[in-house]
Amino acid sequence: MATSRVCNLVFHTQDGDARSGRRFRFRFPRPGLNTLSALGAAMADGPVAELLLQRLEAADGGLDSAEVATQLGVEHQAVVGAVKSLQALGEVIEAELRSTKHWELTEEGEEIAREGSHEARVFHSIPAEGLAQSELMRLPSGKVGFSKAMSNKWIRVDKSAADGPRVFRVVDKVEDEVQRRLQLVQGGQAEELGEKERSELRKRKLLNAVTLKTYWVSKGSAFSTRISKQEAELSPEMISSGSWRDRPFKSYNFAARGVLPDSGHLHPLLKVRSQFRQIFLEMGFTEMPTDNFIESSFWNFDALFQPQQHPARDQHDTFFLQDPAEALQLPMDYVQRVKRTHSQGGYGSQGYKYNWKLDEARKNLLRTHTTAASARALYRLAQKKPFTPAKYFSIDRVFRNETLDATHLAEFHQIEGVVADHGLTLGHLMGVLREFFSKLGLTQLRFKPAYNPYTEPSMEVFSYHQGLKKWVEVGNSGIFRPEMLLPMGLPENVSVIAWGLSLERPTMIKYGINNIRELVGHKVNLQMVYDSPLCRLDTEPKTPQTQAA
Repeated sequence: MATSRVCNLVFHTQDGDARSGRRFRFRFPRPGLNTLSALGAAMADGPVAELLLQRLEAADGGLDSAEVATQLGVEHQAVVGAVKSLQALGEVIEAELRSTKHWELTEEGEEIAREGSHEARVFHSIPAEGLAQSELMRLPSGKVGFSKAMSNKWIRVDKSAADGPRVFRVVDKVEDEVQRRLQLVQGGQAEELGEKERSELRKRKLLNAVTLKTYWVSKGSAFSTRISKQEAELSPEMISSGSWRDRPFKSYNFAARGVLPDSGHLHPLLKVRSQFRQIFLEMGFTEMPTDNFIESSFWNFDALFQPQQHPARDQHDTFFLQDPAEALQLPMDYVQRVKRTHSQGGYGSQGYKYNWKLDEARKNLLRTHTTAASARALYRLAQKKPFTPAKYFSIDRVFRNETLDATHLAEFHQIEGVVADHGLTLGHLMGVLREFFSKLGLTQLRFKPAYNPYTEPSMEVFSYHQGLKKWVEVGNSGIFRPEMLLPMGLPENVSVIAWGLSLERPTMIKYGINNIRELVGHKVNLQMVYDSPLCRLDTEPKTPQTQAA
């Protein structure tokens, strides 16, 4: 990271001749440079660094930093600091980072190695005439030792005793294997234990595996036992005295990166949202207005040919509003056509044959899908004469009374695409889906026949989630039914294909997040937002791997 700026100057006499053939390099330090330079020089010039160089000169091959720390009687971190300081001086030394694994006893493990295991202590505390179980449980090792001793069949409980359950020895003597194994580890002989034995001690929290990172230090091409301090600045005193000619200067790192400025960071959802939006725009779609989170049941359900007794309209699936409880403004001529289609049929359909109620259609709710916005957009399109083909999309928030789990929230974002044109078929829908999902880079796809009240035929789209190791639903699609389109006033030969997917699940797939609550909500790690890279969806056209369920 850059910490100073350099200015090269050449001094000239009055006749223009150069006073010196050498250039003077001035360093203008940034805040903290003097402190850092002084600290680095102090560590490199310190006694640990000097002793390390002296031992390295006498060594044949190299030295281990942990062994040097033990020999010098200092903390290992002090030797590591000296190694890094010497590395900063150039090719004085070479250091290779190595990792070694060893075993250490926990505090409880050290106690057991010294005094015996809990079960052995329990066994030795039981006299020949036995001991009341209640009294045994009050011993320091009673609870843990009792269960382990029972498991080892060292003791038994006589529940028929007159004064309550009484514990007796079953064997005359025991071998405390736990203590023996811990003493082996304490003596540096942990490798004599089998993997199963070490695993058992770790489960009991008596043993820990510790990874020690050390440096293997060897001589560099410019090795020397004398440490020459490199200057970080060219001072006026050096110039006036001429001492700069005999002093070594630190080389300037032109490849160093500057300090990143403090700034805000986009959440992964916003990054993926912008990519989705760009894909729709590249495919020629127009964004629909979706600024109304509160929607009437009419646009959310009835206009989509979803009957009023449908389970999705129950309170356990939908959030209904108490204030305002009803929508007052609805296009009544269109409402009457929708009512007739539901209750009596029409447009080639027999309808649902029930008593459709306007009061039910007026109920306000938090919209459960952005298809309500699509219905509004298609209704506006139908009012324009003559009909003009259109492609719409939307990305916005929806709300459902869901049970929270790793892949579901009560509030999430829905992405929706709609294409209206003459004579569209299922083949057109699948072609658009292939093109759309290939731009997302989701190549492992599976399509499954499905049912929707407002589309026929309908398909669910699944993608394989590498983190969850299972197929996750990422979208739904279909062709809007005539019972939905014709009451709007669209021509009979016009078909509308549509598909929708959540924003959260593709984001989880792209960023390797297994739990949706780590992406949205109060449990989000802000460091994840800071560190998350740009969303780079694969925009190269690819043929997705599709499977029919």
